[in-house]
Amino acid sequence: MVVYTLKQADDGQWSICRVGVPLFTQMQLSPVIKLVREVVCDEHYRNGQPTCVEMRGLGSLMRLAHFDRAAGTTAA
Repeated sequence: MVVYTLKQADDGQWSICRVGVPLFTQMQLSPVIKLVREVVCDEHYRNGQPTCVEMRGLGSLMRLAHFDRAAGTTAA
């Protein structure tokens, strides 16, 4: 599974990371969520692998989107 993670910096801005490497940084939360869903959807349809978006914060983990290879559908 390919996992993209949203991480918040100390200044309140958000980053999109893949395998711990920041791809996009210094964004507000709403635009970062919209962008990461587009990126994940595109990657899933290009390579066919299960792909998801996770947001970490204060000791918790929330899955924002999941694209499953078998069904080819999304779940929020």
